[in-house]
Amino acid sequence: MIGEFDRAAAAEAIEAPGTPEERWAAWAQLARLPAVRPPSGPVVVVAAHPDDEVLGFGGTMAQLSGEVRLVTVTDGEGSHPHLAAERIAALRAAELERALGELGLREHRTYRLRIPDTGVDAHEARLEREIAAVLRETGAALCVAPWTGDLHADHEAAGRAAAVAARETGTPCWHYPVWMWHWASPGDPRVPWSAARRLPLSRPARTRKEAAIRRFASQLAPLGPGDDTVILPPAELAHHTRPFEVVFT
Repeated sequence: MIGEFDRAAAAEAIEAPGTPEERWAAWAQLARLPAVRPPSGPVVVVAAHPDDEVLGFGGTMAQLSGEVRLVTVTDGEGSHPHLAAERIAALRAAELERALGELGLREHRTYRLRIPDTGVDAHEARLEREIAAVLRETGAALCVAPWTGDLHADHEAAGRAAAVAARETGTPCWHYPVWMWHWASPGDPRVPWSAARRLPLSRPARTRKEAAIRRFASQLAPLGPGDDTVILPPAELAHHTRPFEVVFT
């Protein structure tokens, strides 16, 4: 669990200027990661906030032919702390549903847990139970969740809970990074590159993912007068619009 000092350091790393996508694109090892494809059968995708699943795994979701269950841990209401939490929660939930429509998912269901944004680690035991229940109910062939080393406390807690639930139910579990591409650099020793795998994306899947990302307008541009919040500027989105996605297996 991230301590208060570590939370401050993590926030500083995320808020600092990030690694340009050009550096990642020039790193030959990234293109040489072993390719992997999801197993056939239902897939449960866990997200700490609405948009995490699309950024980290949306292209692959667009290519899945089976049932997809989404576990949205928080409503993401903390992204605009100066605005009413209820308004942001409703807005982001609606954005997610529109984004899932862009991905063209044939069969999906979203479990909206409404755990407090920025406070997931205080609810890990509950989250473990909730995810395990979905895995059992679905008979999931795979669980996919945020990476436990992403330097965002909510992402890490969601990833840990998913890993525990997956072990309890005997479900394979993959973890997708989101903020890692921002604060890490090619060859970074804090990243378990030996466990990294590449998920190739077709051109139609990339197009669907890009359209889905655009549905998260609250994260891409200010919401109106008095708001200057841009959570995902173009430089950040560049990490998530490649012809492949990366997971840790």
